[in-house]
Amino acid sequence: MNRFVVVGLGSFGSSVAATLFSQGHEVIAVDQNAAAVDRAARTVSKGVVGNGGDRTLLARIGAEGADAGVVSTGDDLTAAILATLALKDLGVPRVVCKVTSEEAARVMHRIGADESIFPEHESGRALGMRLLSGNVFNYFDLGAGYSVQELAVPAPWQGRTLQDLNLRRTERVTVIAVHDVVQDTLTIPPDPALPLGESDTLLLAGRTEDLSRLSHR
Repeated sequence: MNRFVVVGLGSFGSSVAATLFSQGHEVIAVDQNAAAVDRAARTVSKGVVGNGGDRTLLARIGAEGADAGVVSTGDDLTAAILATLALKDLGVPRVVCKVTSEEAARVMHRIGADESIFPEHESGRALGMRLLSGNVFNYFDLGAGYSVQELAVPAPWQGRTLQDLNLRRTERVTVIAVHDVVQDTLTIPPDPALPLGESDTLLLAGRTEDLSRLSHR
Protein backbone atom coordinates (compact mmCIF):
# COMPACT_ATOMS: atom_id res chain seq x y z
CA MET A 1 0.00 0.00 0.00
CA ASN A 2 1.35 3.39 -1.03
CA ARG A 3 0.61 6.73 0.60
CA PHE A 4 -0.59 9.72 -1.41
CA VAL A 5 -1.29 13.32 -0.45
CA VAL A 6 -3.92 15.23 -2.43
CA VAL A 7 -4.05 19.00 -1.95
CA GLY A 8 -7.31 20.45 -3.28
CA LEU A 9 -10.60 18.57 -3.44
CA GLY A 10 -12.30 20.04 -6.47
CA SER A 11 -13.66 17.66 -9.09
CA PHE A 12 -10.18 16.68 -10.33
CA GLY A 13 -8.56 16.24 -6.92
CA SER A 14 -11.55 14.34 -5.55
CA SER A 15 -11.54 12.00 -8.54
CA VAL A 16 -7.83 11.26 -8.18
CA ALA A 17 -8.19 10.69 -4.44
CA ALA A 18 -11.19 8.37 -4.85
CA THR A 19 -9.42 6.35 -7.55
CA LEU A 20 -6.30 5.84 -5.45
CA PHE A 21 -8.36 4.96 -2.38
CA SER A 22 -10.48 2.46 -4.32
CA GLN A 23 -7.29 0.62 -5.26
CA GLY A 24 -6.41 0.08 -1.62
CA HIS A 25 -3.92 2.90 -1.08
CA GLU A 26 -3.68 5.37 1.79
CA VAL A 27 -4.91 8.80 0.71
CA ILE A 28 -4.51 11.94 2.80
CA ALA A 29 -6.57 14.83 1.41
CA VAL A 30 -6.30 18.50 2.34
CA ASP A 31 -8.59 21.38 1.44
CA GLN A 32 -9.45 24.70 3.07
CA ASN A 33 -13.12 24.11 2.32
CA ALA A 34 -14.70 22.03 5.09
CA ALA A 35 -17.64 21.05 2.86
CA ALA A 36 -15.27 19.64 0.22
CA VAL A 37 -13.47 17.60 2.88
CA ASP A 38 -16.81 16.29 4.19
CA ARG A 39 -17.88 15.24 0.68
CA ALA A 40 -14.66 13.27 0.23
CA ALA A 41 -14.74 11.65 3.67
CA ARG A 42 -15.79 8.21 2.43
CA THR A 43 -13.27 8.08 -0.42
CA VAL A 44 -10.07 9.02 1.43
CA SER A 45 -8.18 7.59 4.40
CA LYS A 46 -7.89 10.96 6.12
CA GLY A 47 -9.49 14.28 5.24
CA VAL A 48 -8.04 17.44 6.75
CA VAL A 49 -9.37 20.99 6.66
CA GLY A 50 -6.41 23.33 6.31
CA ASN A 51 -3.88 25.12 4.16
CA GLY A 52 -2.17 22.69 1.77
CA GLY A 53 0.80 25.02 1.54
CA ASP A 54 1.50 24.79 5.27
CA ARG A 55 4.58 22.62 5.62
CA THR A 56 4.00 22.08 9.35
CA LEU A 57 0.45 20.88 8.74
CA LEU A 58 1.52 18.55 5.94
CA ALA A 59 4.29 17.07 8.09
CA ARG A 60 1.88 16.51 10.98
CA ILE A 61 -0.62 14.58 8.85
CA GLY A 62 1.99 12.28 7.29
CA ALA A 63 3.12 13.90 4.04
CA GLU A 64 6.78 13.24 4.87
CA GLY A 65 6.35 9.55 4.21
CA ALA A 66 4.17 9.89 1.13
CA ASP A 67 5.09 8.23 -2.15
CA ALA A 68 3.57 11.02 -4.25
CA GLY A 69 1.57 14.21 -3.99
CA VAL A 70 -1.14 15.69 -6.19
CA VAL A 71 -1.75 19.44 -6.17
CA SER A 72 -5.11 20.55 -7.55
CA THR A 73 -5.93 24.07 -6.36
CA GLY A 74 -7.84 25.32 -9.39
CA ASP A 75 -6.95 28.81 -10.59
CA ASP A 76 -5.04 29.66 -7.41
CA LEU A 77 -1.47 29.48 -8.74
CA THR A 78 0.00 30.87 -5.52
CA ALA A 79 -1.61 28.07 -3.51
CA ALA A 80 -0.30 25.50 -5.99
CA ILE A 81 3.23 26.91 -5.76
CA LEU A 82 3.22 26.89 -1.95
CA ALA A 83 1.79 23.36 -1.77
CA THR A 84 4.34 22.06 -4.27
CA LEU A 85 7.24 23.67 -2.43
CA ALA A 86 6.00 22.31 0.90
CA LEU A 87 5.66 18.77 -0.44
CA LYS A 88 9.10 18.90 -2.04
CA ASP A 89 10.63 20.31 1.16
CA LEU A 90 9.18 17.32 3.00
CA GLY A 91 10.88 14.93 0.60
CA VAL A 92 7.87 13.75 -1.40
CA PRO A 93 9.58 12.14 -4.41
CA ARG A 94 6.91 12.83 -7.01
CA VAL A 95 4.59 15.84 -7.13
CA VAL A 96 2.01 16.15 -9.91
CA CYS A 97 0.21 19.47 -10.37
CA LYS A 98 -3.03 20.27 -12.16
CA VAL A 99 -2.61 23.49 -14.11
CA THR A 100 -4.94 25.73 -16.10
CA SER A 101 -2.47 27.07 -18.67
CA GLU A 102 0.83 26.35 -20.36
CA GLU A 103 2.35 29.33 -18.52
CA ALA A 104 1.33 27.83 -15.18
CA ALA A 105 2.87 24.50 -16.20
CA ARG A 106 6.20 26.20 -16.89
CA VAL A 107 6.10 27.89 -13.49
CA MET A 108 5.36 24.63 -11.69
CA HIS A 109 8.22 22.84 -13.42
CA ARG A 110 10.59 25.66 -12.54
CA ILE A 111 9.82 25.29 -8.83
CA GLY A 112 10.25 21.51 -8.83
CA ALA A 113 6.98 19.87 -9.87
CA ASP A 114 7.68 16.52 -11.52
CA GLU A 115 4.65 16.61 -13.80
CA SER A 116 1.87 18.98 -14.81
CA ILE A 117 -1.58 17.92 -15.91
CA PHE A 118 -3.67 20.27 -18.06
CA PRO A 119 -7.03 18.42 -18.19
CA GLU A 120 -8.91 21.01 -20.25
CA HIS A 121 -6.23 21.01 -22.95
CA GLU A 122 -5.89 17.23 -22.98
CA SER A 123 -9.62 16.51 -23.02
CA GLY A 124 -10.17 19.16 -25.71
CA ARG A 125 -7.49 17.66 -27.93
CA ALA A 126 -8.89 14.16 -27.38
CA LEU A 127 -12.41 15.31 -28.27
CA GLY A 128 -11.13 17.04 -31.39
CA MET A 129 -9.42 13.87 -32.55
CA ARG A 130 -12.57 11.85 -31.87
CA LEU A 131 -14.74 14.29 -33.79
CA LEU A 132 -12.44 14.07 -36.80
CA SER A 133 -13.18 10.38 -37.07
CA GLY A 134 -16.28 8.55 -35.94
CA ASN A 135 -14.17 5.39 -35.57
CA VAL A 136 -12.05 6.72 -32.68
CA PHE A 137 -13.48 6.07 -29.21
CA ASN A 138 -10.55 7.26 -27.09
CA TYR A 139 -7.40 9.24 -27.70
CA PHE A 140 -4.31 9.58 -25.49
CA ASP A 141 -1.51 11.92 -26.52
CA LEU A 142 1.92 10.50 -25.61
CA GLY A 143 3.86 13.50 -26.89
CA ALA A 144 6.66 13.68 -29.49
CA GLY A 145 4.17 12.85 -32.27
CA TYR A 146 2.94 9.57 -30.74
CA SER A 147 -0.43 8.60 -29.28
CA VAL A 148 -2.67 5.72 -28.27
CA GLN A 149 -6.09 5.48 -29.92
CA GLU A 150 -9.03 3.16 -29.43
CA LEU A 151 -10.37 2.34 -32.87
CA ALA A 152 -13.41 0.36 -33.97
CA VAL A 153 -12.43 -2.72 -35.95
CA PRO A 154 -12.92 -1.86 -39.64
CA ALA A 155 -15.33 -4.14 -41.48
CA PRO A 156 -12.60 -5.66 -43.73
CA TRP A 157 -10.68 -6.75 -40.61
CA GLN A 158 -13.60 -8.50 -38.91
CA GLY A 159 -13.14 -12.26 -38.87
CA ARG A 160 -9.40 -11.93 -39.46
CA THR A 161 -6.65 -12.35 -36.88
CA LEU A 162 -3.98 -9.89 -35.80
CA GLN A 163 -1.40 -12.39 -36.93
CA ASP A 164 -2.91 -12.35 -40.40
CA LEU A 165 -3.27 -8.54 -40.50
CA ASN A 166 0.30 -7.92 -39.27
CA LEU A 167 -0.49 -4.27 -38.53
CA ARG A 168 3.00 -3.47 -37.31
CA ARG A 169 4.32 -4.12 -40.81
CA THR A 170 1.39 -2.97 -42.93
CA GLU A 171 0.23 0.07 -40.93
CA ARG A 172 3.23 0.79 -38.65
CA VAL A 173 1.08 0.59 -35.50
CA THR A 174 1.15 -1.74 -32.48
CA VAL A 175 -1.96 -3.37 -31.01
CA ILE A 176 -1.83 -3.03 -27.23
CA ALA A 177 -5.18 -4.60 -26.42
CA VAL A 178 -8.50 -5.80 -27.82
CA HIS A 179 -11.66 -4.54 -26.11
CA ASP A 180 -14.94 -6.39 -26.56
CA VAL A 181 -17.37 -3.54 -25.87
CA VAL A 182 -20.41 -5.84 -25.57
CA GLN A 183 -18.85 -8.17 -23.00
CA ASP A 184 -16.74 -5.28 -21.63
CA THR A 185 -13.63 -7.46 -21.57
CA LEU A 186 -10.13 -6.19 -22.24
CA THR A 187 -7.47 -8.63 -23.48
CA ILE A 188 -3.87 -7.55 -22.78
CA PRO A 189 -1.82 -8.64 -24.60
CA PRO A 190 -4.21 -9.60 -27.40
CA ASP A 191 -4.32 -13.14 -28.75
CA PRO A 192 -2.80 -12.87 -32.26
CA ALA A 193 -4.63 -16.01 -33.40
CA LEU A 194 -8.12 -14.95 -32.29
CA PRO A 195 -10.43 -13.60 -35.03
CA LEU A 196 -11.58 -10.02 -34.49
CA GLY A 197 -15.30 -9.52 -33.95
CA GLU A 198 -17.79 -6.82 -34.86
CA SER A 199 -18.05 -5.72 -31.23
CA ASP A 200 -14.28 -5.36 -30.78
CA THR A 201 -12.21 -2.21 -30.61
CA LEU A 202 -8.42 -2.04 -30.83
CA LEU A 203 -6.10 -0.04 -28.62
CA LEU A 204 -3.36 1.02 -31.02
CA ALA A 205 -0.09 2.80 -30.33
CA GLY A 206 2.08 4.52 -32.88
CA ARG A 207 2.79 7.77 -34.65
CA THR A 208 -0.26 10.02 -34.57
CA GLU A 209 -0.10 10.58 -38.34
CA ASP A 210 -0.20 6.81 -39.00
CA LEU A 211 -3.09 6.32 -36.56
CA SER A 212 -5.01 9.25 -38.07
CA ARG A 213 -4.56 7.89 -41.58
CA LEU A 214 -5.84 4.51 -40.40
CA SER A 215 -8.87 5.97 -38.61
CA HIS A 216 -9.98 7.94 -41.67
CA ARG A 217 -10.27 4.93 -43.95
